[in-house]
Amino acid sequence: MKILHLDSGREMRGGQWQVLRLHQTLVEAGHESFLLGREGAPLLAMANKRGLPCQALRPLRLALLSRSFDIVHAHDSRSHTWGAVFARVPLVVARRVAFPVGDSLGSRWKYGRARRFLAVSHFVAERLIEAGVDFQRIDIVYDGVDVPAVPACGDDILAPFTLDPAKGMTLAKEAASLAGVPLVCSENLDRDLPHAQTLLYLTQSEGLGSGILLAMAHGVAVVASRIGGVPELIDDGVTGLLVQNEANAVAQAILRATPAMGHAAREAVLNRFTVNHMVLATLDCYRKALSE
Repeated sequence: MKILHLDSGREMRGGQWQVLRLHQTLVEAGHESFLLGREGAPLLAMANKRGLPCQALRPLRLALLSRSFDIVHAHDSRSHTWGAVFARVPLVVARRVAFPVGDSLGSRWKYGRARRFLAVSHFVAERLIEAGVDFQRIDIVYDGVDVPAVPACGDDILAPFTLDPAKGMTLAKEAASLAGVPLVCSENLDRDLPHAQTLLYLTQSEGLGSGILLAMAHGVAVVASRIGGVPELIDDGVTGLLVQNEANAVAQAILRATPAMGHAAREAVLNRFTVNHMVLATLDCYRKALSE
């Protein structure tokens, strides 16, 4: 299959990691996969470094290249717009964010142009349905992560470092203080998770939570906000703990989290949330788009 990926993200966030994993796995499986990414962005640089086919995303390049592919897969809102305007083959759109779809005339036109949608969770799919997207055009494709050969072995309590007030680092600090435990605000989860016992993932809005999956893959128990698509990842009390965004509730959950939850979380990833699971579900979506 020939797939042209579009991503206009400036940063290397959860969505960009999924694009990179998908693109690399498709290439390794023998598919003709090509990435158009934002010039100067880390995603394009990392794809180049790994020797993956890629170029800078420009409208004319998209219009010309798309004719040689079976599918155009837009991975973010801006590239969705460009794909709707310039793609010359069926358009598949990934939707990761929890906020509602816009209701403008332009937004309705753009969403009408996509052949199929890949929603990162049932919660996100519901936002698409509320916006008028036919549920039969939506596939649920959860993020996929690599599972380290060796599970985490440590006692650190982590929270992702962020300057976004909606992402809960201040609440995590307050809760850790109430629980009487030190908190490590991590700027690099890949580096710090092998030494962790618990990850605090607190947020006011979340389509799914790729950082949660990363921690689960390491065998780290997660204390996370009961919001958006997060409950689709965590079996409360078994693979982690779901909490309200309130300091005392989070503090109590920190003290209740156990290594056994981390072990169960790692098994859940192996059974449902690996990169291979994500790629196979995505390919199934492509086939549906081509058959319609």
